[in-house]
Amino acid sequence: AYCYHGQTLLASDKCGEAIRSLQESEKFFAKAETLCKEYGETKGPGTTAKPSGHLFFRKLGSLIKNTLEKCQRENGFIYFQKVPAEAPQLELKANYGLVEPVPFEFPALNAHWTPETVAAFDLTKRPKDDTAKPKPDEEVKPLKEPDIKPQKDTGCQIS
Repeated sequence: AYCYHGQTLLASDKCGEAIRSLQESEKFFAKAETLCKEYGETKGPGTTAKPSGHLFFRKLGSLIKNTLEKCQRENGFIYFQKVPAEAPQLELKANYGLVEPVPFEFPALNAHWTPETVAAFDLTKRPKDDTAKPKPDEEVKPLKEPDIKPQKDTGCQIS
């Protein structure tokens, strides 16, 4: 999150804050990398997963490094902004791209649904119906198929 926030800050010409955000990102990435390597070396189920070798993880490392170098280079040539001591706060509440959830409410019950009506649906009190038993299947007798032999003289000619 700090990496992408740093890219956004760089795009809005806040290079000093972008550098600090990317430095914070680099710190968290190094911590995540050690945890991923530890996880990959543990014994037990799930050892086939190697999160540190995942494509996203590998790309993120180079993205952080390249963006930080770009910010430092541009700050030295163009912006000349101070790098703050504290990392900028991340905006955790997204204010774009998301739909506000609508709270779900059950519809009002119809007047016909009374406790007596609901109790009438007791399946243990249903009548026994003997006509619902399946009939035994009749044995299917094999049919003899006619013996058809291919004919050579069909009357077709290829010209």
